[in-house]
Amino acid sequence: MTGEDPGPLIRLFGLTGGRARPQGEAFDLVAIVTTAAEVGDPTDLIPEHRAVLALCRRPTPVADVAAHLRLPLNITRVILGDLRGEGLVTIDRPRPAAQTIDERIYREVLHGLRSL
Repeated sequence: MTGEDPGPLIRLFGLTGGRARPQGEAFDLVAIVTTAAEVGDPTDLIPEHRAVLALCRRPTPVADVAAHLRLPLNITRVILGDLRGEGLVTIDRPRPAAQTIDERIYREVLHGLRSL
């Protein structure tokens, strides 16, 4: 043993309890995280959990949550999985682009192209 500071690896191990994968259904970088419930006593949560709940009051992509926390993506996913398991956040897949555009817009574009 060298007596050197083990650095952030020990802290990251502690944040996740040694887990490398989130509990429950898998989610990707563009999944949207939203705070689902307020916590009665936020002092029961670790600082990272409180930061996620504050950040995700507005829908936020997983990648942005990881960047805000300044944590690796796999650690962020474990934290988000824990919060989801406790019912404090929801994690939803983004809607495909085809579902976000109204069919009326497609018809107007088609009509405009035909008139050229």
